[in-house]
Amino acid sequence: MPNLVKTALDCERFGAEGITVHPRPDERHIKYQDIYDLKKVVTTEYNIEGNPTEGRFIEVVLANKPTQVTLVPDALSNVTSNAGWDTITHQEKLKTLVKTFQDAGIRVSIFVDPDEKMIEGAKATGTDRVELYTESYADGFDTDREAAIAPFIQAAQKANELGLGINAGHDLNLDNLSYFHQNIPGLLEVSIGHALICDALYLGLENTIQLYLRELGN
Repeated sequence: MPNLVKTALDCERFGAEGITVHPRPDERHIKYQDIYDLKKVVTTEYNIEGNPTEGRFIEVVLANKPTQVTLVPDALSNVTSNAGWDTITHQEKLKTLVKTFQDAGIRVSIFVDPDEKMIEGAKATGTDRVELYTESYADGFDTDREAAIAPFIQAAQKANELGLGINAGHDLNLDNLSYFHQNIPGLLEVSIGHALICDALYLGLENTIQLYLRELGN
């Protein structure tokens, strides 16, 4: 409980524009079977994110062919994602992975910190998009939102200059989402999980999704 497939369908019905899952080898957040079950029913964007060097990730992504795969360098020991890729050090490995997924018709996004050099490194891999890791923005938002968002604006400008699509995620919520959306040029997509579910406990799932869409101007 709740039924995962029904919940995903309800999220779409309530206005969500995509469903994201993040499988890990220990299946603590999502089971591999859930990915196959969701593939059969999701009609909006389907995004599978995770570490492509662990477990059955590549196999499962290629078997389900989601709209997008987001490559995240989190280790099994991590409670949650805590850093973007070093797209320079791991460039050759990422190039191979990007090509593997793109050859299967899957759009690729690489999880990166808001660093222009990491954006440039991502471009060199051939990826379609980058996902900006927004924890530092969320942490600094209440203290100095202009300072917190400054590196993200620079990173987004570099991504736009290089022709990369821009996604974002991690610790975005109803308090900080609108300001981020208003200030990041070319922002295409945000992934929000934990905060949305926390809000839904108090506000209800349908209402919460509508509130997040409103923060994005939808």
